[in-house]
Amino acid sequence: MIYIDNSATTKQYPQVTETMLKYMEEYFGNPSSMYQLGLDSEKAVKHARKQVEEAMGAGNGSLVFTSGGTEADNTAIFGAARALRRRGNKIITSAVEHPAVLECCRRLEQDGYDVVYIGVDGKCRLDLEQLEDAIDENTILVSLMQVNNEAGTIMPVDAVKDLMKKKNAPGWFHCDAVQSFGKLQVPESADLISVSSHKIHGPKGAGALFVRKGVHLPALIEGGGQEGGGRSGTENVPAITGFGTAAELSAKDREEERQRVSAMRCALLKGLQDNLEDLRINSVEEDGTEAGQCCSSILNISFLGTRGEVLLHTLEQDGIYVSTGSACSSNKKGQSHVLGAMGLKDKEIEGALRFSFGRFNEIDEMEIVVDKVTAAVKRFRRLGSFR
Repeated sequence: MIYIDNSATTKQYPQVTETMLKYMEEYFGNPSSMYQLGLDSEKAVKHARKQVEEAMGAGNGSLVFTSGGTEADNTAIFGAARALRRRGNKIITSAVEHPAVLECCRRLEQDGYDVVYIGVDGKCRLDLEQLEDAIDENTILVSLMQVNNEAGTIMPVDAVKDLMKKKNAPGWFHCDAVQSFGKLQVPESADLISVSSHKIHGPKGAGALFVRKGVHLPALIEGGGQEGGGRSGTENVPAITGFGTAAELSAKDREEERQRVSAMRCALLKGLQDNLEDLRINSVEEDGTEAGQCCSSILNISFLGTRGEVLLHTLEQDGIYVSTGSACSSNKKGQSHVLGAMGLKDKEIEGALRFSFGRFNEIDEMEIVVDKVTAAVKRFRRLGSFR
């Protein structure tokens, strides 16, 4: 099996599974209990929190564990809208955000908030001038992803707080770092940062929201007051400790890993370009003037004259796993909102595949992928039914 859909989810590190089993079978106490079994679980949660905080390196603030990136995004956006509603009603995001952000913004539009969706170009690069023009004294929240989950483009998140200060915006900056965490340095200037465990070889069902000191965010889930009142409910200790282990492992040798993944991405791209014509490279290139504008872990390509879904299932028969876009929106009817916002035509969107790499991939696998993708594309192009 060659699994290159790591933007959808990742295989757990063996050490993560080992850690989780320990807190399922041996130290299974409720962290709120007063006896030793509970205190051991509480200690484990505190240790995991420190592991994730150190891996993020986000600065002075607190970390609230959640059930994943979606809950972290929802908590940040709805919490900010509630906390700052007396200061203004404008929320700014981009047209290519994850549904966990976009659906929150659409809900707030129904509640009377003014939401502005910033556009992107054909490589998913944000229109920074449009963003600056949109920010004003009525802006209570800017929410942007650091890395786009379909195209891999790095957004100019480091510039957001400076623009907000320049335009006297009274609000906060929320960064969705779900795809960037473990690969890039998260923006130290962000007030709120969402991360997820299962994107960094940790368990599903665990995530976190970093809340900068001085930012007072209402809880989305009320109850027993766990997580310092930020998120009530008995902590999922196995998932949280697994998340902590994954965060620590992903922070190790991060730059070396980035270079290794970059080499795989370049090898796959070159191999496909050498063997196939009529390709549209939807991701930013890593060389030349575009260097530093893409995350090495994602490569999105449209194979003109084919359908991505057909290619996906053909490759699956060969034990190769890729995707046509975001797993969180793949069950919905219609085409990728990201590629649509980038200006791709219907046929270009239909023929798109996303390859995303992780720690368990090897560069030798790319030659096999090139051969299998090339054979599948040429086969369906000969049929001529998708042109």
